[in-house]
Amino acid sequence: MSHIVFGTGAVGLALIDHLASTGEEVVAVNRSGTARVPGEVNIVAGDAADAGFAAEVTQGATIVYQCLNPPYTQWPELFPPMQDAVLAGATAAGAKLVSFENLYMYGPTDGATLTEDQPYAADTRKGSVRGKMARDLLAAHDAGTVRVTIGRASDYFGPRGTVSAMGERVFYPVLAGKKAQVMGNPDLPHTYSYVPDIAAGLATLGASDAADGRAWHLPNPPTLTTRQFVARIGDIAGTTGAVSAMPKAMLNVVGLFNGNVRELKEMLYEFEEPFVVDSSAFEATFDQHATDLDDAIATTVAWYRHNPK
Repeated sequence: MSHIVFGTGAVGLALIDHLASTGEEVVAVNRSGTARVPGEVNIVAGDAADAGFAAEVTQGATIVYQCLNPPYTQWPELFPPMQDAVLAGATAAGAKLVSFENLYMYGPTDGATLTEDQPYAADTRKGSVRGKMARDLLAAHDAGTVRVTIGRASDYFGPRGTVSAMGERVFYPVLAGKKAQVMGNPDLPHTYSYVPDIAAGLATLGASDAADGRAWHLPNPPTLTTRQFVARIGDIAGTTGAVSAMPKAMLNVVGLFNGNVRELKEMLYEFEEPFVVDSSAFEATFDQHATDLDDAIATTVAWYRHNPK
């Protein structure tokens, strides 16, 4: 069985590690042709949005994984063409396509728990893009031209997950005994997904016919408030684990000079209402559950200590 993984961010690399550990043949694809992957993994350089390249690199593939993540400030322009090319490549190869997504397409829910049957109600730029991309994938599956399944996760934490809301802006300050600055209201429940659990879930979706034709919320640990989550990091790291909320005014000022922060502003609603993700459908169907939260945090703390800023 041949696996092609497009994207070598935190999730893509974790998926590559997971697949390689099972003895599967894995090819990683990114722009540079370089990444820290196991020695037996072949890595290929190319532009995922180039339909010709995507068709060439997916030849002979059994399962294609889309774990791409273009620059945050250019999602509407860059993301759909990337997915279109990867989808066309998987279709031509007769391969199954597994797409990794976040939860932007749902939009605000007034605190209702997020399930897979939630309507796509986002009116943000990035949420609208995510919604259209998901519809396009499932439409291709329904048309019978390609097998598709989708795995979705919340804001993640874990080894290499530095750019997330629960990434380096939290772990490095906590490990240094300082306050972690977070967005929104830290006293609201917010589900955080663990990167290795995301990877294991995507691999399960790729291997199972029962996964086809729909989106799945990948396994999550119990939901805490952001303040409780950061305190748990502090307990495990042996520090204070204190938080402070970033004022909106500061977000506005920083956004004038930082494009990524400017783009984050439209997603602030996720941290200003309860954001609880239900992954029970996946867990019941595949009998696969999230890593114990303390174990997941301990592994993440160890990674950040081994990779100081």
